[in-house]
Amino acid sequence: MTAASQLTVTGHETKESSAIDQEPMAPASPRPEGPGRPGERGGEAAPAELRADCIADSAGGLTFDLNAPQDTHTTWSAALVLRLRGGDGADDEVRLPLGPNGAGRLRAVLPSTVALAEGRWNAYADLGDGQDPRRLLPGVNDLRSLVDRRPLAGIGRLGVRIPYATKFGNLALRSWLRGPHAEAGDILVAPDGMTVSGRLYGAVPAAGARAEARARRNPKSPETAPATVAVPLTVDGADFTFTLPYAELAGRWAHGSEPWDLWLRLADGARSVRIARLLDDVADKKQVFSYPALPVPAAAGELRIGPYYTLDNDLALRVAGPAED
Repeated sequence: MTAASQLTVTGHETKESSAIDQEPMAPASPRPEGPGRPGERGGEAAPAELRADCIADSAGGLTFDLNAPQDTHTTWSAALVLRLRGGDGADDEVRLPLGPNGAGRLRAVLPSTVALAEGRWNAYADLGDGQDPRRLLPGVNDLRSLVDRRPLAGIGRLGVRIPYATKFGNLALRSWLRGPHAEAGDILVAPDGMTVSGRLYGAVPAAGARAEARARRNPKSPETAPATVAVPLTVDGADFTFTLPYAELAGRWAHGSEPWDLWLRLADGARSVRIARLLDDVADKKQVFSYPALPVPAAAGELRIGPYYTLDNDLALRVAGPAED
């Protein structure tokens, strides 16, 4: 896929992604170590590391500036290559033209108009020299334009791309592509419930709009809807607010530690919209944002309920039962 192509929007599932940093390790070289200097294989110098500085713009585009040795030569086919982790289709690779940008620098641009499917994309450099694309390392990121980003409320489809370093020290992008989108803002946690404020993009609520908490546990039969707690949605233009009482969640608790996903239903019969926090520079909010799980009395004993962000930065709640002896 080239930079002029676009990907289609994929649907959202209620389960959390398991692809977080499950990138393959680089295969070992089949050639034995040669007699050359340390770091050389078979007498040939090991390729120099390539690092990419990333600059984000407020529209969702990214510019990659690569450091390159002075003697690095590229051809017309040189490209920065993005590969969707776990993907194997033709649309799961994006090639961005890579060209000189001053002495010792190469540049590639990912425009906001090029859509990336939701997921984690590994970044490589193909210098057009006939060698396999080389994995990029992260450099310096300038993501200031992503902080408190506020796109136009009427935008039909929202694309978000955040570069980050994987646990193996490589460069990757976390991508979201959603429309409509409900952006979570302030979350106020109280003993009797939680109040969520946010902003809606790409849709307008109608009469009867509501927020829904849905238990992620499997229903007893395919015909049975998941356990759901619905509360009214207060709307002011594109901004929304709702309060979810913990007592109702406690009354629906079944067993163990149960996750509940949070959605907006903008009208009766309308497709629900997942609530998530995407518009900032934090790729994995589960590791950064922490909220208290407060005690809530229930018939089965004291439960603990509190919000959290999933691996996909979607907003959820966890209802945990009393500890078993």
